[in-house]
Amino acid sequence: MRLHVADHPLIAHKLSVLRDESTDSARFRQLTEELVMLLAYEATRSVAVEDREVSTPVSTFTGTRLAEPRPVVVPILRAGLGMLDGMLRILPTAEVGFLGMVRDETTFEPTAYADRLPDDLSGRQIFVVDPMLATGGTLAMAIDFLLARGARDVTAVCLVSAPEGVKRIEQSYGESAHVEIYTAALDERLNEQGYIVPGLGDAGDRMYGIVD
Repeated sequence: MRLHVADHPLIAHKLSVLRDESTDSARFRQLTEELVMLLAYEATRSVAVEDREVSTPVSTFTGTRLAEPRPVVVPILRAGLGMLDGMLRILPTAEVGFLGMVRDETTFEPTAYADRLPDDLSGRQIFVVDPMLATGGTLAMAIDFLLARGARDVTAVCLVSAPEGVKRIEQSYGESAHVEIYTAALDERLNEQGYIVPGLGDAGDRMYGIVD
């Protein structure tokens, strides 16, 4: 497992505005999309490509195109849905699968309530998007879903990560699969409620509001 913490002034600036409790939902969603695009640029450095012959106005040229089969972007509902547009702006030809998961606020353990994924993910590059990597339980369950369908190349894109979550993923998937994490920040720790400190609060609530 490899961890990549983005080091770019634009990423740091946009993340600082996301953290601000006064940032409203509309601005939060916009900044999330912009931040994901910057992270996706880095996370797709190893995307599979193949040669393509191109006729320019002057001559022919051997260029590059994304290889088949196409990559798959998997947002973890609901908060991951706010990251989908940013990923698809960078990977517009990617296919999209969905995983719906909810975390028990007492045990911090996740439960899956929906999945829309291809039955066979063999040979596919998978990009999982979820704003927060906290305890690592949700991401671990998502990776297990993907590995069970034949995936062996999984990249997680997260806005903010906690050391506890990173450690859990590293211990679970050290050598069994090619797993990478791209994040805008590695924060200090988790608090007693399982929230990342300093974090940015509940990303889903800040994007979409609280639905009772």
